[in-house]
Amino acid sequence: MPVTPPQTPRALGLGTDGTAVPAARAATQDVDGTDSSGATRKFIAKATLITASLSLAGALLGLVRDQALAQLFGAGIETDAFLVAWTVPEFAATLLIEDGLAIAMIPAFSLALARRAQGVSGDPVRSLVASTLPRLALGFIAVSTLIIVGAPYLVEALAPGLPEPDLAVDCTRLTATCVLTFGLAGYCSAALRAHRRFLAPATIYVAYNAGIIAGMFLLGERWGVRSAAAGVAVGGCLMIVAQLPSLRRLLKSRPSVSGGEVEVRPLSLALISSVLIFAMCRQSQVLIERFLASTLPAGAISHLNYAQKVAQIPMTLSLMLCTVTFPVVAQALADGDTERARDRVERDLALACRLVLFGAATVIACAPQIIAILFQRGAFTAQDTVVTADVLRVYALGLLGQTLVGVLIRTYFSAGRPTWYPIGAMIAGVATTTWIGAGTVDSWGVLALAAANAVGITVTAALLLVGLARDSNGRARLTIVRPAGKSGGPSSFVFSTWTAARRRAARHSEPRGVPIRTRHVLSDLGRPLGAAVVATAAGAFASSAPGSPVVGFAVGCVTVAAVSLLLGQALGTQSRTSALHSVGAVTRRLRHGRSS
Repeated sequence: MPVTPPQTPRALGLGTDGTAVPAARAATQDVDGTDSSGATRKFIAKATLITASLSLAGALLGLVRDQALAQLFGAGIETDAFLVAWTVPEFAATLLIEDGLAIAMIPAFSLALARRAQGVSGDPVRSLVASTLPRLALGFIAVSTLIIVGAPYLVEALAPGLPEPDLAVDCTRLTATCVLTFGLAGYCSAALRAHRRFLAPATIYVAYNAGIIAGMFLLGERWGVRSAAAGVAVGGCLMIVAQLPSLRRLLKSRPSVSGGEVEVRPLSLALISSVLIFAMCRQSQVLIERFLASTLPAGAISHLNYAQKVAQIPMTLSLMLCTVTFPVVAQALADGDTERARDRVERDLALACRLVLFGAATVIACAPQIIAILFQRGAFTAQDTVVTADVLRVYALGLLGQTLVGVLIRTYFSAGRPTWYPIGAMIAGVATTTWIGAGTVDSWGVLALAAANAVGITVTAALLLVGLARDSNGRARLTIVRPAGKSGGPSSFVFSTWTAARRRAARHSEPRGVPIRTRHVLSDLGRPLGAAVVATAAGAFASSAPGSPVVGFAVGCVTVAAVSLLLGQALGTQSRTSALHSVGAVTRRLRHGRSS
């Protein structure tokens, strides 16, 4: 049944059949006026479970990928060369799939959907695709070509001390194709998520990692580690193939209304630039690590990579909720409901931080057992296990900061407006990472680089929290805390430049993101953080007793879980109840969505 279009797109929601309905009624009614919220919640809960399962499957396949790389090529010159080339897909995934293109495109597609629901002539969604996709595709092709041609110079810049630069150049040229394939895959994901279709985008890393694994086992004997780079190229193509059927059905399901092509507001260059620059700054921490590690003995880059991949699993799982709720926050801001957006962000923070703290406690307590179970076979030796486990424990200290950054950055860009404050916060974190890493790498080796990463991302998380703080009237609050000690030097220059930029932004721009109650968030975080510290110590002691890595890991996990649960009950249940309520809130906020 058609619905009378509202006066503005800000009042729009999407019914279970995709029809636009006013937000005030969408919370309890379908387009025909029937209360179907219960059935819709069950459907969305099932769709969310399927999406989370596929995301977990992709993460597990990523572990299998790393296990295959370790088993076939160990941790030495070959893997170091491949991991330098791996920088290209790592950057491309961040810029074009995760933190970059999606943040810019989802609000644009949401606006097009709102205009379509108003009954404007033509189809705004198709017009948006026609006006943006060809230009973006040409840009992706140009960047891929540039990387292929300039691969020798890129390798020299990334790892000047690499023993086998020619091998790294070959791998880089193969992985350069992912700029095009990841860009197209990220575009498809943004379009589908804006339409509340989450199933197909969740399959992309399953397809991607399957392509890499197949490449290594099919071509490994003849091509060596180049087979893994070829798998990256194949896996990128599979990411597109996994989403094309859903996207084609989506675009074909809405025939254009007669009346000519609708005019589409162009994407803001400032918005795209601010999102991509932030993502590049965040990913540059990996560049700094590999640049400094290239001067260390062979295998250092590999140890850092294996440890980082394991450490990222708790963070990835904790951020699944935010991937689903990003359109929810964007819709709330479009509706002018800042309080609903703030409530959603604070609940996301509560749940994500609790999940990642439990994961970090488990990883730190059982690091030797985890690395031994996952990687110690074939060319990966017991000494590699010891070094990688130590690096993993240090990396895990920054997981809370990584998760906070992952949650908070979406709030800054959810309104579809450019903001430069996150870039300043990220630059401050990168400067911290560089300063600590360069000053301590000669003395502490790979552990210094892992520690620098953890401290740097924690600094960024703290600055992002400060940027979203609000005063008693609900307005964003500008808080400047000058560093102690004498002024002068690089750090003082970075701080003064960033502070000046913040003050100019506060005077001349709209509020940044979603103002949250920072004190409330930090207070709510204190109890699970203390419980995680105690659980880590108990789990480390318990896991070290058994001789078998499998038994030790099982005992450590049970100990961490038991201690966390007992301390959580002893310290109070309010935070735990709030966090659990966040899970149920997903279905309430997304009851108009649908998985395809």
